[in-house]
Amino acid sequence: MAVEWAKEMSELVGERFITEKRVKEKLSKDYYWYSPVLEAKLKEKVAEGIVAAASEEEVAAVLSFAYRNRIPVTVRGAGTGNYGQAVPLSGGIVLDVSGLDAIREIGNGYARVQCGVKMGLIEKEARKHGQELRIYPSTYMVATVGGFVSGGSGGIGSITWGNLWDGNVLEATVYTLEEQPRKLVVSGGELLDYIHSYGTTGVLTELVIPLAPAKEWQQNVVHFDTLEEATLFAERLSKDESVGKRLVSVMEWPIPQFFKPLIKVLEPGAAAVLLEIEESASPALQEVAQQAGGRCGHRIEASSYKKSISLSDFTWNHTTLWAIKTDPTLTYLQAGLSATGFMQQLDRIKTRFGSEVLIHQEWMKARGTIAPAILPIIRYTTEERLNEIIGYFESIGVPVSNPHTWVLDDGGRGEIDGMRLRKRSNDPRQLLNPGKIVVSDADAS
Repeated sequence: MAVEWAKEMSELVGERFITEKRVKEKLSKDYYWYSPVLEAKLKEKVAEGIVAAASEEEVAAVLSFAYRNRIPVTVRGAGTGNYGQAVPLSGGIVLDVSGLDAIREIGNGYARVQCGVKMGLIEKEARKHGQELRIYPSTYMVATVGGFVSGGSGGIGSITWGNLWDGNVLEATVYTLEEQPRKLVVSGGELLDYIHSYGTTGVLTELVIPLAPAKEWQQNVVHFDTLEEATLFAERLSKDESVGKRLVSVMEWPIPQFFKPLIKVLEPGAAAVLLEIEESASPALQEVAQQAGGRCGHRIEASSYKKSISLSDFTWNHTTLWAIKTDPTLTYLQAGLSATGFMQQLDRIKTRFGSEVLIHQEWMKARGTIAPAILPIIRYTTEERLNEIIGYFESIGVPVSNPHTWVLDDGGRGEIDGMRLRKRSNDPRQLLNPGKIVVSDADAS
């Protein structure tokens, strides 16, 4: 269906304005289908046109055009988000910024990159300079840095470096959606209004992120007879500052059986802890594992790091992906356990739900405190039952960041009040990804 502004947009950006149905449907979607709730509600949502931007100047021109014509704009990177961040609720334009993919600079302790650069490429280039990413998502080979900052939170490396809010974004270049879009260079506390904001407060075009000195990472699987033993081992290892770590991930059985490429090297019936540790810490790992009642199993030496399938490809939200591939009735939640009372919380969850809720932990540091986040695999029946599970989690002090909603306010992430204020100034007509953050009708001009 042609829209009245299509001709003018074609004149503005030429062939980078796309209205082909197949392309519109593809680029109007992300990984929202992780959620059966979102799958039902978002599958029919499609943009009226796609703009594949090639430069910051083009981004600004499209935003100005959208302002004048009151057209909603939803920004997209690689579309690996799980909450419908890149799905246009109100049609309009999907602004694909994955073409802004230049690495501007690899400096001492930082990388300056355009928003469309894939995280895996940044890691590869940084390692040529003796450095590496501090944190990245399990989808790092395809995820863009702008998408991660706009829609992610933590990932591999968070056990040492925390989440995005823990100093893992240094600077952002942002464009506003106004008649004359402003180019803002944001740093410090102002970044809170743009991290995990789904592109509702501005369009990120360039980022500066910190890098860490590169290390030689060995990957290990340690097996335990019980989830309790695996969890206590993960706590001890996570808090051991003498062991450098990039990943501490705990899987209750039968989650490991979903990992088809690994199944031959995993113990049937055992809880599995998937690790990335400094190669030099291997003897210490074996000693701690033995003391905790664990059995060191599959190992990938540092010399083979990232040269084939990695253990991180089965952690964070890739765990959910492997589960759904095996059984489409499965879904997940995202929640945080108490740093001190996590064992009691886990016991209550398992006593209440049994195999309906399978425990997947990602140990991480957030605001200086080490604790397990959980991304439990849920056997989905109805939305009502899912909400009952969420309600129980919260009743025992386990806050849930609900991945079954596209509304930032309900997802429990980010600095919502600051984002609302920023949106009023940067997006006066409320056209940036409308519907993803709650604003009053009076806010639109």
